[in-house]
Amino acid sequence: MHSGTRGGGILVYLTLTGWGIGMIQSYGGVAAMIRVSTPEIPVVGIRPHLIERRASDVLAAFPGDVLYAVKCNDHPVVLRALFDAGVRHFDTASIKEIRLVRGLFPEAACHFMHPVKSLEAIAEAYFAHGVRRYVLDHPRELDKIVAATGAAEDLELFVRVAVPGDGALLTLTGKFGATVEESIALLRQCKTVARSTGVTFHVGSQCLAPQAFERAIGIVAGIIDEVGGIDHLDVGGGFPAAYTGDEPPFEAFVAAILRAVGEHGLTCGLQCEPGRLLVADGASVFARVELRRGQALYLNDGVYGNLAELKWVGPQFPTRALGVHGPRGGRQVSFDLFGPTCDSIDSMPGPHWLAADVADGDWIEVGMMGAYSCALRTDFNGFAAAHTVLLDDEAWYDVTRLGTDRLACAA
Repeated sequence: MHSGTRGGGILVYLTLTGWGIGMIQSYGGVAAMIRVSTPEIPVVGIRPHLIERRASDVLAAFPGDVLYAVKCNDHPVVLRALFDAGVRHFDTASIKEIRLVRGLFPEAACHFMHPVKSLEAIAEAYFAHGVRRYVLDHPRELDKIVAATGAAEDLELFVRVAVPGDGALLTLTGKFGATVEESIALLRQCKTVARSTGVTFHVGSQCLAPQAFERAIGIVAGIIDEVGGIDHLDVGGGFPAAYTGDEPPFEAFVAAILRAVGEHGLTCGLQCEPGRLLVADGASVFARVELRRGQALYLNDGVYGNLAELKWVGPQFPTRALGVHGPRGGRQVSFDLFGPTCDSIDSMPGPHWLAADVADGDWIEVGMMGAYSCALRTDFNGFAAAHTVLLDDEAWYDVTRLGTDRLACAA
């Protein structure tokens, strides 16, 4: 990746052909983008400096390794911002993610954290990319890892334990995780073949309860004691982004984790896997209003594009309407939003609070959309196209330091 200049903006060239990107225009802010460009397709505006700032804060606050969950947003600009902030460990859940990270940052560490992997993916990860840390939650997965790596003696094996999803906006229970009894048996097997062992869990996405981590650590502490100790404890991800400003700060989760670790006398090394927390406030999505129908706005982006989170997380995101002369002010009213596809699932029920006079041709900026936006975009119904730009402004929502996030929603 390198930069050039044209017309006052910086052009960032990405040579990663897998992304199909030639160059990305950089603007001083949203006003400049709208003034200079009149795109007909949605725009994802990435603010790398905000991602770097957030990542630096998280790295400083957590007493262990911080693994970025690549699935959250795998755009090379996002990954570069995280690396520039000091992130050197990546939670990779597929061989494609491993190839991407290793291609960008040969010195970074990839950890294969998906509990179910193909033999081919395990072998490539181990022999071609130097991956040594793997997660499993079933005996046959352990057999696969041993077989695919040729019974390697330098494996670092983590057992994923099932824990409750209480307190998370999006629970992740049911698909992965071994029971307490299964975890004990698996760890004992791992100890016979691995250089080091660990335990991991996931309390769910956008967790709003720090005590959920204390409960989970209480569960795994009994497992750790039963097997005579482990080397690493991975507390997973789920740390919330500050969409409304009422979410507990990351510091509260770190305090809860350390309190539980101390209470149970655990001495193993710590690691975590934040995704949403690191990148959410580092991007906005811009969607054009194609039709206003009463209190319903039909946009050129939606659930199958960059705005899936507006349906699954709900109307928590800061939004504003932008006309040709800038942000629309005045009285705010509630709207329902609909995406461009012919599928009725493509709806994002409100209340989405926007200026009462929003009109056809206006743009809706949805802030705090760095997580699970472009990463979830599909080509369904032919609406995959979107621009990506870089924005150098501080964003109109108030992105501040750890523990003090509040939305300033100012025009």
